Amino acid sequence: MRISSGHIVRLAAIGLLAWSALLIATPSAAMAQDYAALVAAPDRSEADRQTDQRRDPVKLLAFTGVKTGMMVLDMGAGGGYSTELMARAVGPSGKVYGQDSAATNARARERFVARMKTPAMGNVVEVIRNFDDPLPADVRDVDLITFFFFYHDTTYMEVDRAAMNRKLFAALKPGAFLVIADHSAKPGAGTSVGKTLHRIEESALQSEVEAAGFKLVGEADFLRNPQDPRDEPVFRPKVPVDEFVLKFQKPR
Repeated sequence: MRISSGHIVRLAAIGLLAWSALLIATPSAAMAQDYAALVAAPDRSEADRQTDQRRDPVKLLAFTGVKTGMMVLDMGAGGGYSTELMARAVGPSGKVYGQDSAATNARARERFVARMKTPAMGNVVEVIRNFDDPLPADVRDVDLITFFFFYHDTTYMEVDRAAMNRKLFAALKPGAFLVIADHSAKPGAGTSVGKTLHRIEESALQSEVEAAGFKLVGEADFLRNPQDPRDEPVFRPKVPVDEFVLKFQKPR
């Protein structure tokens, strides 16, 4: 049977329409998440925009790979800056658990409570639990865990970090990711300067996390600063703080 050129054009047009419909129906699978638009949302607070200047949230969100519809655990939520970013990224069809312990700084706690009253946090569940038991037993198959600039604090708190990392491993789906960002300490410092300098040696953190079964699969350098001597507390630094961002995966 001979097919005319006009018939071929019509078939191509039908195929294009079908593909366009698929893109509209499944945007998260068909195109990259627009993290820049999320960060630029007009209803974000001025305080968060100030924090953006040192956190580079577009690159951080892109590195996590967070997507619409995901279930995310944000460890050490504090005032909720990163929790809200995750909530915006997963959208109404997703869910974010913002975890912190009862020992959280009172001012950070107040900020989180106030933030929970905003529309952007409508898909967030506040979880006040110990770091070494961060989720209720019925919460499992998490798509992503974020742990931003707080792991070092667990080194001087009453936290069983080995148990914590095992719990995080168990909470994730096979193949899912744990992304940790923290302030870098000097080689050899290990976990000894968590309270004094609010830093942690990158290799020490990596070793602890990998002991739970995680595999390091990615590193990012967008928060690095080689000029940081890493010998002073991270608050009001003389130069931008050297910070590492690591991505770990639970094997499939």
